[in-house]
Amino acid sequence: MRIKALGYIIIEATTPAAWQGFMEDTVGMMLAPSMDNSNNLYFKMDEYSWRFRVEQSDKDCLSYAGWELVDKTAFDQALAELDTAGTSYERLSAEACEEKGIREGIGLKDPGGNYLELFYQMKLDYQRLVSNVGVPNFLTGYHGDMGLGHWVLPTAAFDECYAFYKDVLGFGDVDYMHFHFNPDPQDPGQGLHFMHVDNPRHHSLAIYQDPNPPESNCVHLMVEVDDMDEVGYFIDRCKQNDVPIVSTLGRHTNDLMISVYVATPGGFALEFGCDGVQVDWEDYKPTTSSVPSLWGHEWNHG
Repeated sequence: MRIKALGYIIIEATTPAAWQGFMEDTVGMMLAPSMDNSNNLYFKMDEYSWRFRVEQSDKDCLSYAGWELVDKTAFDQALAELDTAGTSYERLSAEACEEKGIREGIGLKDPGGNYLELFYQMKLDYQRLVSNVGVPNFLTGYHGDMGLGHWVLPTAAFDECYAFYKDVLGFGDVDYMHFHFNPDPQDPGQGLHFMHVDNPRHHSLAIYQDPNPPESNCVHLMVEVDDMDEVGYFIDRCKQNDVPIVSTLGRHTNDLMISVYVATPGGFALEFGCDGVQVDWEDYKPTTSSVPSLWGHEWNHG
């Protein structure tokens, strides 16, 4: 299966207006001008019509992700592979596809019960990002082909989800980490699989072993800019807007991203970074890392 990129994220929110303020005045995205924002809020970051949709709900969480296939041929091949694997799915209605601005799509669940969608060809509106706070652009590749960033998915069905995303959906291994959060020698620790799809971004998905996954359904999302100054400006905006910084500036070991983590209105974190490595998968050998950061990334657990 040839999944191209992390295409879109659907967020449920008790107070969508809090997300609008966060996305526009802190992150630097814009309300998508080519989308109907009367019922849901759509946020734009690149040539794609939208990347994030915030829906009114009685809970706060990341609802699901949409994963993009490269074209119609790849989409049809994906359906054939799901049929062969015995994985059930439902086609999205024409109305649902029209609402999202995609050609075709399906919905299915992973072994942890997480709903996801596969689609191809979202409309590009090519409207320039006009950021309230002057962010010139986000790093998503040519015509958005590297996707919006990455998602760290917590799940109790760790091994099953890893096998599903690798063997059924075709994600590739990048790196593995195993964490121990207390000195108890009997503590089994928690694993973290970093996985890539068919673009140079180091990882588009990370699967985190969590025996009690949070209601937010997310550890963090990551978006990337192409200039260190933009990360600095973002930190300043977080302070100005009273957005809590949950991890200080630092550089990761595996993807070399320089980033900071902040609290979102959804109860999960947003990683905002730059300088992430881009990988030629033809020559790559998966790694196992023992520490997450070269420097920085001091977590506020208070």
